[in-house]
Amino acid sequence: MPRNQVQRMFFAFITVLITVHAYVFYSLYVINGSTLTQYASLIDGTQVSHVLQAIHILGGIEVFGKHIPIWGVVLIEFCLAYLLENVMGSPFSFKFACKCFNPEETHPVLFESAIICATVGLMCPAMSFLAAILYYPYNTMDFNVLTLLANWLKLVCFNFPFAFFTQLFFIQPLVRTIFKIVFRKDIEAQKTVEYE
Repeated sequence: MPRNQVQRMFFAFITVLITVHAYVFYSLYVINGSTLTQYASLIDGTQVSHVLQAIHILGGIEVFGKHIPIWGVVLIEFCLAYLLENVMGSPFSFKFACKCFNPEETHPVLFESAIICATVGLMCPAMSFLAAILYYPYNTMDFNVLTLLANWLKLVCFNFPFAFFTQLFFIQPLVRTIFKIVFRKDIEAQKTVEYE
């Protein structure tokens, strides 16, 4: 869909912006919400029922053994994901999709779905590995490669189904709609050139 470098960077920016917020919510609320509230309840001595309250009591989210606010987690993950998306995700997912399908002969929806699946297959393990390093329990245990690998595998198992379904059915359709609105004139000009 994106035709030049500016459009690719914009497409990646919107994709990562939406995806990181979805993953931070998913990770904090769905996967770790009950653990955070229980731990905060032990520290505070009262019943903590909300994840945001628990994060406030804990002093933030632990990254590299230090507590940082949620916006810091979003910023760190955004920078890492945006870099990975531009260096690895977009270029390689297009190449992998082209190995399976000819873009000129394949229906655009099928080809875009192949790109999305390839992107998830690349980005999910890569970002899960970075998350396993960032959120490793440095304060409670010494670093162990086997623990890191086990945490990575656990994160991939949690994140892959979420990544696949949200990217395929929610995030990418939304990003493509935003992209079409922002670059409407360029898309119409490209269609006119193709039809001439």
